[in-house]
This record gives sequence, C-alpha cells and structure tokens, in this order.
Amino acid sequence: MALDVDAIRAQIPALKSGTARFDAPGGTQTPQPVIDAVAEALAAPLANRGRTTEGERNADRIVTEARAALGDLLGADPRGVVFGRSATQLAYDLSRTLARTWGPGDEVVVTRLEHDSNIRPWTQAAEAAGATVRWADFAPATGELLPEHIEAVLSPRTRLVAVTAASNLIGTRPDLPAVARLVHGAGALLHVDAVHYASHAAVDLTALGADTLVCSPYKFLGPHLGVLAARPEFLETLRPDKLLPSSDAVPERFELGTLPYELLAGARAAVDFLADLAPGAHDGRRERLLASFEALEVHEDALRERIERGLAELGGVTVHSRAARRTPTLLFTVEGLRPADVHRLLAERGIDAPAGSFYAVEAARHLGLGDEGGVRVGLAPYSDGDDVDRLLTALGDITR
Repeated sequence: MALDVDAIRAQIPALKSGTARFDAPGGTQTPQPVIDAVAEALAAPLANRGRTTEGERNADRIVTEARAALGDLLGADPRGVVFGRSATQLAYDLSRTLARTWGPGDEVVVTRLEHDSNIRPWTQAAEAAGATVRWADFAPATGELLPEHIEAVLSPRTRLVAVTAASNLIGTRPDLPAVARLVHGAGALLHVDAVHYASHAAVDLTALGADTLVCSPYKFLGPHLGVLAARPEFLETLRPDKLLPSSDAVPERFELGTLPYELLAGARAAVDFLADLAPGAHDGRRERLLASFEALEVHEDALRERIERGLAELGGVTVHSRAARRTPTLLFTVEGLRPADVHRLLAERGIDAPAGSFYAVEAARHLGLGDEGGVRVGLAPYSDGDDVDRLLTALGDITR
C-alpha cells in the first residue's frame, strides 16, 4: 500500500511554515493527534498512579497504554518497556548497573559508527570498573560495519557489545542478527541503539537479537522522551539504584521518579499514528505497524534514490552514505564550502538540512570529516517530491 503523504502532511501543523524539512534525524515534526493526546492528558484529572481516584486511574491507564503501544512498536513484551528522559539517560543508567559486575580483565566493545550516546556511557562505565574497551572500526570507503569487524574484537572476556541498528550520521544498517549470533556465541550481551532505526524500519527485539534496545519517540513523530526495551526476565536480574519506597517491580524499578504522563500519552498516540500510515490495514496494531513500515520504506527509499541521482549530477559534491543497506539519510560535503555554510545557504532558501557530526563524532572523524562533519539530509513520512525538487534546485544554485 502506498502512503497518502498529502493526508499525513495535512495533520502536521509545523509544515504550514512552508519550510522543506530534511532535519528529521534530529527530531520529527509533530502530528496534531499527538499534540491533542498530550493536551488531553494534562486537561483531565491526573495524579500519581493508583486505582482509587479518577486522577490515579487516568495516570495508570496512560502508563499501561503507552507500554502496550511501545511493545507493539518494538516487538517487545510491554512488561519489559522502560521509560526515561532520553535514550542517553537510559544508556547511562543501564551501563552503571551492568558495570557493577565488571572488573579488570573484562572487556566492552563499542564501534566507531555510533552516536556518542552509545559510546561514552559504556566506555566511561568500563573505565570506572577497570575493564578494557575495545573498538570495532567500520570501513570509511563504504560506510559498512560488517559482522567480521565485530568478530575481530570479541574474546572470551567480552561482557557487552554496543552497536547501532542504523547510523544517525550516514544511515548504515549493520546485519544485527549476524552480529547478535557472534556476540551471544562469545557469551556477551548485545545492547542496540535503535534511535535512528526505529524511525524507518519495523523493530523486532527478538529478531534483531538485542538483549537491550533503546529508542526515542521524538524521532518518530512523538514527544521528547526515551524508551528502553528488554525481556522482563532479563530485567529481573538487574538491581539498579532506586529510592527505598519506590516500586521494585519490573519495569518500574528502572524508572526514577514520577513518569511524564502527558508525554507517555503522546508516545502512545505517535505509535497509533504510525500504525495508520498504510490505509486499509485492519489487523491488530502490531500488524498495522508492520504494514505501515513496509509502505514507509518504499516511499522513503524512492525519495532517497531521487536525491542520490540528483547529487550525482552536481559538481563537487561527495556523498558519504554508501552502505548497501541504509536508511534514507544522506551525509554529503561540497567542495570549497564548509558544511555550516551549505546549511546556512539552504536555510536562506527555505530548506532545513543541518550540518555537523550530530554527536556521531567518532564516525565523522573516521570518515576524515573531523568534528565539522557534513550536511545531513534525512527523510520522514511527511517528506514529498516537492521537498526533494526544492533541495536539488537549491544545491544546483549553490554548487554553481
């Protein structure tokens, strides 16, 4: 089924500004149903979770519905869905908890393809525990992170491997099931950063082979918060720091303080919005999500290929997103122009395509781009052909 992009765009108030938006990897624009869900949660009676008053019941319902929705999105048991301020915060909390069992001689593996939120929490926790950090490099010429790159740094002492499901900088999608088999074969845990991936492809915690996985609803049309998913049985084995009177049940033992109920209501609405992207699918929400992401990949890949063909016709433009499997996210540089200047020149023409390393500083340096990085073009469900034409026309003017 094809996406009705016009119908999607009509439900996103921010698009009325007329800007052609290619900044989705940093955060998508918000549909009206999500905005309404946040407002309705705040407008109704609300209190700490419980079963006695209307406010308590509303809070409990919001949390339960949000866990169910994110479980459907991630192919995970809702009992293993943890909410936090951000994916970064959740990675730090998880790393400190796991590192209590690490010590000298143990090893942790990170890759140079990662957003820094999937590097520093692990390397800092390892260093504090006296464990060794080992780095897996990707191939700069192709942008590929292959299973053998991970295998080369595994050992019987490996305790955890942290890998992205998709690079937020150049879109590379590693073969995670193959990586998971290697990691688990070495007796280690696999932590997956799915923040960028979950915006573009259907997630299945078990199929990917992840022991723990994080994502961020504001990257897929929702509000600003973070989500961690894992098997409840695994979470039961972990003992994070928590307040004495707070619940010790899973997943609540990982959630510090009162949850942002209104944001959870928005996250649930965002998942429901995604589930309805492909009109005509009438099965359960998980099945509708799978149909939506199938249609979304077709739509976004077609636009990505148009952009790639257009960039290939421009002089002095180098595209650094080259992996065989990648998200609709392109990083490029223009000869003779700093990335920040290209960003500014595009913005003057009503086109938002930001520049930088986007916290993937190790990847940008490994590509030879330094901390300046490049210009990133990212697509979303609301991207359309007119946006692409405007981008390519503007870049043609700039490069001439």
